[in-house]
Amino acid sequence: MPSPKTKSAGRRDGSPVLGSSFEFVSLTKPLNRSSSPPHLLQRQGSDPTAARLRASESPSRRRGSGSSTGSASGQGPPEEDGIRLNPSLIGISLSSLLAIDLWLSKRLSVCACEDSSWGSARPLMKLIEVSGHGIPWLAGAAYSLYKSDSAAGQEVMLNLLMGLLLDLILVGIVKAVVRRRRPSHNQMDMFATFSVDRYSFPSGHSTRAAMCARFLLAHLVLAAPLRVLVLLWVGLVGLSRVLLGRHNVTDVLFGFWMGYCQYNLVEILWLSPQTLQGLLGHLA
Repeated sequence: MPSPKTKSAGRRDGSPVLGSSFEFVSLTKPLNRSSSPPHLLQRQGSDPTAARLRASESPSRRRGSGSSTGSASGQGPPEEDGIRLNPSLIGISLSSLLAIDLWLSKRLSVCACEDSSWGSARPLMKLIEVSGHGIPWLAGAAYSLYKSDSAAGQEVMLNLLMGLLLDLILVGIVKAVVRRRRPSHNQMDMFATFSVDRYSFPSGHSTRAAMCARFLLAHLVLAAPLRVLVLLWVGLVGLSRVLLGRHNVTDVLFGFWMGYCQYNLVEILWLSPQTLQGLLGHLA
């Protein structure tokens, strides 16, 4: 039989009263709807005002309302969009260097045509251009290899010929990959051009001049004045490319670096006459 305390603790509408243990648990941890009494579930689901209050107090709704309020008030794009719109420091630096390169190349192209400020020096620049072309160097190396009587001379000319062929292949690959157009003020009146020569980066004359200069200084016994002339020739070849408007400044600078490194590759792949005869024997 229930005690008087229990009866007195009952509500007037006849609904049961929660015990003290349930009241203590509900104060220390969130209310679990699965463990709530059925009459509480009905009251919570049937009260529209309480449902609206719970939805407005949820964290996801507060985040959504904050973002929608910010976008509606015209405070600007979200933080992610702002970061995406800001250009990177590397992009700004590359764009600035490109602009300086184009401007400087335009200013230095004083022999680009006959009407230029130094147009009278154009024939001399074109002569220097021919001195760094691949065809004269290939023909000269092949003729020297054919006429050489000593084994040491044949070995030097053979590897020079190999280096020239390697230079043509590597420069052609880089030009085909980069596909940088020549300056707009250039006149396509170059000597013995090919399809890949319509591209500008890198300068094949500069790579060839740097590689051949290192090769000659390393394997030929030259007097001091001749060594100075070789270095002066390399500088004039690179300068003529910019003065004639054939290349930009960065094309020539990268060409010098590439030709310098190509000589190291020639030294790694160095061929002796005996090695060449052995390779030919294996192929036969």
